[in-house]
Amino acid sequence: MGNQLDRITHLNYSELPTGDPSGLEKDELRVGVAYFFSDEEEEVDDRTPSDCGFTKEHSPAEEGPFSVSEVEYSAFCSQECIFSKLRENEDLNVYSAKTLLTMCKPGDLLELVATAQAPHWAIYEQDDRVIHLHKGEIRKDSLLEISNGRHGRIVNNRYRYRPLPPDLVMQNAAGHLGLSSEEICWTNAESFAAWCRFGKREFKAGGEVHSAEQQYFLKVHLSGSGVHTLVFRSLEDMIRERRRVDASGILKELSLVNGGKE
Repeated sequence: MGNQLDRITHLNYSELPTGDPSGLEKDELRVGVAYFFSDEEEEVDDRTPSDCGFTKEHSPAEEGPFSVSEVEYSAFCSQECIFSKLRENEDLNVYSAKTLLTMCKPGDLLELVATAQAPHWAIYEQDDRVIHLHKGEIRKDSLLEISNGRHGRIVNNRYRYRPLPPDLVMQNAAGHLGLSSEEICWTNAESFAAWCRFGKREFKAGGEVHSAEQQYFLKVHLSGSGVHTLVFRSLEDMIRERRRVDASGILKELSLVNGGKE
């Protein structure tokens, strides 16, 4: 099971339908308990470039590409790979925000990375503007401003789900601008941005009904210590734990499956 969520600021016990407004999901509407959380774990902050893990050799002014030291992952549900971040299978290089802007198209999924910090995700709109969840509010900001020295990349294929058309991605993102605190049903910027692109209710807190048959397996590839496997009952729990590992680099032993080391 995933870890307990420790920063609940608002809890609604009423049972609510959790279908998506795009209307593209063909399976029958499921009902779940809706949980609303603050977004305090998001770290679009005022750290300097050196605090973000970039040295003078890799300054924010450089275009890139270049690599950063990161934990690698793969994730599975019902034996199907749903998420992959493995250097052997994809380009994990990062670029300055200025260079990244020349590569983006409306509806692209962006990831900003820094050492010892959970990545920040956003949906690219146009003309340097992105839509993202930050500090409990869905807002539109300048990519150059929120990057604050961090480098980034396009991660459209990080999740293996079928994406929505770009116009629907932008409709999902723009349609929630201005929502805050108890109106939000995503626990972090990654879950919100991924929901905008893929339209799957599983990215919402309380968006899926737990069952004994459905489990999520996260394989954590740690340099020098093999592969550790963790099991979760929901996609949201898995995302939160992976982001916690990104920020701390530490696995919680109680989360490990069969001792964890393979």
